[in-house]
Amino acid sequence: MWKTVLRRFLIMIPQLFILSILVFALGKMMPGDPFTGMISGDTKGDQLIQLREKYGLNKPTHEQYIDWIKNIVTKWDFGKSYTYKVPVAQKIGERAGNTIKLSLLTLILTYLIAIPLGILAGRYHNSKIDKAIVAYNFISYAVPTFVLGLLMLLLFGYKLRLFPVTGSVEIGVQPGTFAYFKSKLHHMILPAFTAAILRTTGTIQYLRNEIIDAKTQDYVKTARSKGVPINKVYTHHIFRNSLLPVAAFFGFTIYGLLSGSIFIETIFAYPGMGELFISAIQSRDYAIINALVLLFGFLLLLGSLLSDIIMSIVDPRIRID
Repeated sequence: MWKTVLRRFLIMIPQLFILSILVFALGKMMPGDPFTGMISGDTKGDQLIQLREKYGLNKPTHEQYIDWIKNIVTKWDFGKSYTYKVPVAQKIGERAGNTIKLSLLTLILTYLIAIPLGILAGRYHNSKIDKAIVAYNFISYAVPTFVLGLLMLLLFGYKLRLFPVTGSVEIGVQPGTFAYFKSKLHHMILPAFTAAILRTTGTIQYLRNEIIDAKTQDYVKTARSKGVPINKVYTHHIFRNSLLPVAAFFGFTIYGLLSGSIFIETIFAYPGMGELFISAIQSRDYAIINALVLLFGFLLLLGSLLSDIIMSIVDPRIRID
């Protein structure tokens, strides 16, 4: 298996190379540049020319790309942010911790909601419980992220004032203290719960369908004919086999949380990589945009590989190729 994993990692190299070409070209196709907004009555044209020369934006596009990719490969240098005036890796590193923590809490809440609901819907198929869960599933699937986010923000943030509406921690709290941890968690609960509601759909549906199918399988009928209690049949036979599709998409779930937090972080003004990505687009900060898209692309490829590995562990009959 490890030879296959190594081969998959090697295959990622040309895939990321092609992605880098595409994202760099698309970035250059955007109108204007990071200094376009500086044009005003007090700003002279030669000053803009000097800024573009300083950052190499006056070079042909292919030369800019070669310099950029060479710095990444040889120095692990993704460039310097035009907006924040700091290295891109440093700026992303500052935001990555918030996104990872938010994604981890979202993942926990997602499975805490989805797995019990999926089990109930599958076990009590066609009952009122099942119909209510299916109705919830349709609503959570249909509602747009920004609509639910704004509703949750309005209700729990502004009306009830149960959760903060911006930031990731209270100002003035000392890092490393229990008060700091409590404040970080308090700021994460509302955006994490909102994202979890939107991401339960797939897990509930897969688990429900697998349980309904498993109830008609021969091994379940055999267990019931031997007098095995119904609760034990569900916990030891049906539930274990029904988790395979959920495990198969676990890697993609992690990728979706890390890269799909763009709207959630923007709505709740949560300082993570998603919010950084939106602000970089608005300010035409190519260095941050290119680095984040490459990172998200790598996470997608890594998520695919992780899903295959998890599947081979959960079900030994499956081998990754």
